[in-house]
Amino acid sequence: MSVTLDTPLAKIIGDRSQKAFHKAFGYESVGDLLGHYPRRYATRGELTSIAEIPIGEQATLVAEVVSVSTRPMRQKRGSVLEVVITDGTGGVTLTFFNQAWRQKDLSPGVRGIFAGKIGLYRNSRQLAHPDYELFVDVEPSEEAREDWAKKPIPLYPATSTLASWQIAKAIGVVLDVLELKDEPVPDTIREAEGILGHYESLVHIHRPVEAAGWASAQKSLRFQEALTLQCALVARRQRQRQVAGVTRKPGEDTNAFLASLPFELTEDQVTVVNQIHEDMAAPHPMTRLVQGEVGSGKTVVAACAMVTVSQSGGQTALLAPTEVLANQHFRSLMRTLGPDASAWLNPVLLTGSLPAAAKKKALLAAASGASHLIVGTHALLGDAVQFADLGLVVIDEQHRFGVDQREVLRQKGEHPHLLVLTATPIPRTVAMTVFGDLDVSTIATMPQGRSPISSHVVALADHPGWYSRVWQRVAEEVRAGRQAFVVAPAITAAVVEEDTDIEDESEELAKKPLSTVEETLPLLRGLSELSGMRIEALHGRMPSAEKDDVMSAFAAGDIDVLIATTVIEVGIDVPNASVMVILDADRFGVSQLHQLRGRVGRGEYGGTCLLVSYAETGTNARERVEVVASTLDGFELAAKDLELRSEGDVLGVRQSGVRSRLKLLRVTRDGDVIDAARTYAEALVEKDPGLVDYPGLRAEIGRRLDDGSEEYLEKT
Repeated sequence: MSVTLDTPLAKIIGDRSQKAFHKAFGYESVGDLLGHYPRRYATRGELTSIAEIPIGEQATLVAEVVSVSTRPMRQKRGSVLEVVITDGTGGVTLTFFNQAWRQKDLSPGVRGIFAGKIGLYRNSRQLAHPDYELFVDVEPSEEAREDWAKKPIPLYPATSTLASWQIAKAIGVVLDVLELKDEPVPDTIREAEGILGHYESLVHIHRPVEAAGWASAQKSLRFQEALTLQCALVARRQRQRQVAGVTRKPGEDTNAFLASLPFELTEDQVTVVNQIHEDMAAPHPMTRLVQGEVGSGKTVVAACAMVTVSQSGGQTALLAPTEVLANQHFRSLMRTLGPDASAWLNPVLLTGSLPAAAKKKALLAAASGASHLIVGTHALLGDAVQFADLGLVVIDEQHRFGVDQREVLRQKGEHPHLLVLTATPIPRTVAMTVFGDLDVSTIATMPQGRSPISSHVVALADHPGWYSRVWQRVAEEVRAGRQAFVVAPAITAAVVEEDTDIEDESEELAKKPLSTVEETLPLLRGLSELSGMRIEALHGRMPSAEKDDVMSAFAAGDIDVLIATTVIEVGIDVPNASVMVILDADRFGVSQLHQLRGRVGRGEYGGTCLLVSYAETGTNARERVEVVASTLDGFELAAKDLELRSEGDVLGVRQSGVRSRLKLLRVTRDGDVIDAARTYAEALVEKDPGLVDYPGLRAEIGRRLDDGSEEYLEKT
């Protein structure tokens, strides 16, 4: 039987073993198992004698088996196999738990090489579960023994039911019968990059003879992974360009809207507006991501696209993650569009909490085409929501939505244009890996008139007395006629706001109760420093009408201090707010802290952000907070965030619903590899869109991007 990467695993290692691998890792094919790469490599160490080995050291011994015995475990079911070996200078006991089957190999008189860490049990030296190789026919030469001692030992990600040595054994069985015909990486590219072939890479990564071997294999497989992913993304992008879309071109209404703006667009805004107009005038649907700092002017860019779409009778649906943000977007767009544009766009708001009569009116306006701009939350995804001519879908903060949710909205139109907005700057390598099938625009420059924000870490672990100074600082701002935000990571002791990026990094921080809105509200109302001030709360569990009332009152200046969760992270615009206090700042991610900070300094007054943290100096939690305080540059923070965060977070695995398929490739480290792979992928797909001449690459894409992943790419 010819064994390939697609061969069912059960046919090679048996049903029982395959079921164990499927239960532990979900593996079904030979390729799945061979993609289970070692997490690290151990070395056996230099050959030495038993008499010279200190306790706790890694040792490699050439010795002979003296005796073998088994005994039952004392505390639980099972047995212990004890094998005594000697090299003439001393003795040591090899201990194996529940592995009595090894007796048939480790019989008295057998010689071999044994490696492991020397421990002490009841004043006797022992090696627990050592690695070993027995001399079968001829005892090897001194040189051969030295080579074995230096040979790297692959250590695999294991579970309680599948040990590393069991995984290595199964992989060895598969490698012995594997046949690979077609290379995933074309010969010319492989030669140019100086990488190994696929089979050779698999052998060297699982059976390395020396460290250089597995390092070379990792490099080769990493590049293969990058090329596979980039080819899939580039091919997806090309398929998008083959779909017929409705062209939407700017005209008099667009020009009139731009001329009515009371300010000049920044150079970046002008560039992005032109890019959007070029996309929408093309014969295929636009798929563009616009990233820009908080307050960089993404709303006016989106508004311009909405006006352009409406000129041809098209409608825009703007999907926001929360009702607070949907309301904020609605009000912001009404201000940005002005009375003239608003009159003929006839914007409507559609949220889950709308009264029945208002909801019916909004649904009718969308379905009839009377409204050219429909702003809403997940309510837009309902079956009852229909559009007359959906021409543009705008997604705010894409990471807050699942892939299927976004696709439901796009299916309500005939290949509508897609514009994604994010205030979280995305490093280029992430953009190429996660959003590789989207065109990415960046608004880096900030509009004139934005006041600076000063950020400070309030390190309570070092200076507990600073806590009272925080509230004195808030009082100073309020008495000067300004307002303050106070952010807590939890609503109550039992309820954490869903959008909070909690990162319990250390046991000490995990033990400390989170600051909550429920506890902070009466605490601040009782402080003498804040006596007489109007203090209210806002969080996601409040009824929508109540949330809107509180937010409107704060925007109107009727509330001095607003205690909130992360519902105020994006889209809240209160120019009079000048101070932001973030409690337990170490429990948020870098980008989230930057977003929250962007809620102040939006008017004529400079902003102050106080990052309150109990994290100890030198911890990752403290470093996150200090990184945010060190710079206001969102793109610099994004790069640092990339270094601090896990790969799953970076790739949005949690929101995509698809487990990350990256094995060796890391966007946090392999930017040059991703860059090179992207260039090759674009050339390959342009020359051969179906990759017909590259069956190995096409097959690898199929293996790496299963139905779930392919669906994810199709819907992104």
